[in-house]
Amino acid sequence: MKKYFTPEIETASREYLRAVQSARLIKMVHNCYNNVPFYKRKFDEIGLLPGDIKSIDDITKLPFTIKQDLRDNYPFGMFAVPRDELVRVHASSGTTGKQTVVGYTKGDIERWAESTARALTAMGVTKDDYIHISYGYGLFTGGLGIHYGAEKAGATAIPVSSGNTKRQIQLLRDFGSNVLCCTPSYAMFIGESIKEAGIDPKELPLRIGIFGAEAWSENMRQEIQKSLDIKAYDIYGLSEIAGPGVAFECEEQNGMHISEDYFYPEIIDPETLEPLPDGVYGELVFTCIGKEALPLVRYRTHDISAITHEECSCGRTLVKMLRPKGRSDDMLIIRGVNVFPSQVEHVILQLGMEPNYQIVVDRVNNLDIMKVLIEMSDTMFSDSVRKLEEIEKTISTAMQQTLGVHAVIKLVEPHSLPRSEGKAIRVIDNRVI
Repeated sequence: MKKYFTPEIETASREYLRAVQSARLIKMVHNCYNNVPFYKRKFDEIGLLPGDIKSIDDITKLPFTIKQDLRDNYPFGMFAVPRDELVRVHASSGTTGKQTVVGYTKGDIERWAESTARALTAMGVTKDDYIHISYGYGLFTGGLGIHYGAEKAGATAIPVSSGNTKRQIQLLRDFGSNVLCCTPSYAMFIGESIKEAGIDPKELPLRIGIFGAEAWSENMRQEIQKSLDIKAYDIYGLSEIAGPGVAFECEEQNGMHISEDYFYPEIIDPETLEPLPDGVYGELVFTCIGKEALPLVRYRTHDISAITHEECSCGRTLVKMLRPKGRSDDMLIIRGVNVFPSQVEHVILQLGMEPNYQIVVDRVNNLDIMKVLIEMSDTMFSDSVRKLEEIEKTISTAMQQTLGVHAVIKLVEPHSLPRSEGKAIRVIDNRVI
């Protein structure tokens, strides 16, 4: 069985990796300065010229990039190549309906596929495997990210996408899939559904699960492994940088190797923005030294993690990131979809509702359920039950269209939600991960 997909990088010396990173950073900075007006302006503001960047050690001279910068330059203002050089566009949700848009050249797609193929190979996937992909396809990066990586690794991709669990189980049995890719919460739900159908998971050829797009615990890993009779691996990505394949677990499962020849990582203090040493938790920052279309500079992910250069017994020398502890902003991840409270507020206000609301997130049958409590106005309080149900349905439809995820809407009595003199408590997350 093939152990490495690109051994010349995955087992390279630190000196060689630093040389690759330095060369690619220098090239990237010139690309940004010459082709992205946003970055030229940012560099000029601090008096930085491309020639000032001579190695990867100079990365701290560069300014940070945040998600709002992508929204402010919506849709294509951050791209460094002409539109006729793009072969694909992905996008993720935005706070007020505007999405963060990501473009890829042919080379970008090939490098992303290679990174994901590295991940699959590290987890034991071979060219003989059938990979059942239950991540969503479309503008979301999950489905196509795994799909191209599977093909790059020589395996067979089965693009099932998400939903219709009975059909998922039928296809798992009929096609004899060896690998399942989806969110960890959906994997739990599939496991429970298999049990309810009276199917012994040992009867299925499944042996590997590759799960990401939402936070999950070691306890949840053990539950998934038990319910599906597989070995479950963690994979990391984010749409602005690239989807799944930015980082991945190997057989040792004690951290995720980062494809640092394409995605250079830093850990910073989210308050002071100063770099932090190995093993210290802080905010994860990525610089896209291997991307042409959207070469983000020091992009703040808001994920709280740590990195370590300790040797891994798998033989890979790639730096590892530890499982993220949480986020430094207020973003929720519901079934793999990014949801911001400000998005919810935008929909509520757009429909003329009172600005008093609360988001309650629970995990029921291992699936995320989001409920939005919205205060009625005094005039609405006297409306008929049927009228209120119609309003709830209208809001729910608008939430689905804006957020891309279903929300249960519940209208509550006027002045019944808690008030605060400080920051309002908008989100109650009851999930235990």
